[in-house]
Amino acid sequence: MAKIFEENAYTKEIETKIKEIDTENREVELEDTIFYGKSGGQPGDIGQIIADGQKLEVNDTIKIGESIKNILENLNGLSKNQKVVARINWDKRYKYMRMHSALHLMCASIPLGVTGGQIGYDKSRLDFNDPDKEIIKEELQDRINTLMKEDHEITYEYMDRQILESQPELVRTMSVKPPNIDGELRFVKIGNVDFQPCGGTHVRSTREIGKITIGKIENKGRMNRRVNILIND
Repeated sequence: MAKIFEENAYTKEIETKIKEIDTENREVELEDTIFYGKSGGQPGDIGQIIADGQKLEVNDTIKIGESIKNILENLNGLSKNQKVVARINWDKRYKYMRMHSALHLMCASIPLGVTGGQIGYDKSRLDFNDPDKEIIKEELQDRINTLMKEDHEITYEYMDRQILESQPELVRTMSVKPPNIDGELRFVKIGNVDFQPCGGTHVRSTREIGKITIGKIENKGRMNRRVNILIND
């Protein structure tokens, strides 16, 4: 399976074939896919699979091992090896891309361990190990908006996973296993601002994120603080 979103997150529609069907769970696996499977705190894509003129709604996409499974509202006679058109809901995908890139800027702006995170359409968040309450809302918001305006390019690099043996600090998120893609780690590089392993979808430059607002900073236990972020559309 070619996971086209790993190299080009801007592809909205492709022609492909059905590789496998699970009728009991209404799951379809495509030969090549543009649908991102839920993982690493990023939601799975929704959209449509179009076959013989009928548009079948994709309600969710999940990742199982190396497979990407689309969960459909109904299968309506789909068959293995059938040619189809796959189309993602671009509005949601692009918002997730912007949110995910914004979280990387947040991570780069706070030199503390990340204990969790979640990307959402209306707001997203990261949890930090911050027992001394070092995170200051106004300073963080100004820092991220400055990085956004500076228009840093966002690119990808692939490296042998053994790099983590000599540089374990490259993994900032303690709760998420670094993505393994064809035996290598995929790193997301934001100019000279941030460099960390990530399998998610991102925009091409920080300017695309738009202006952000830092929402609530919540205490989650004695050590953890949850920082919420919103994009001002």
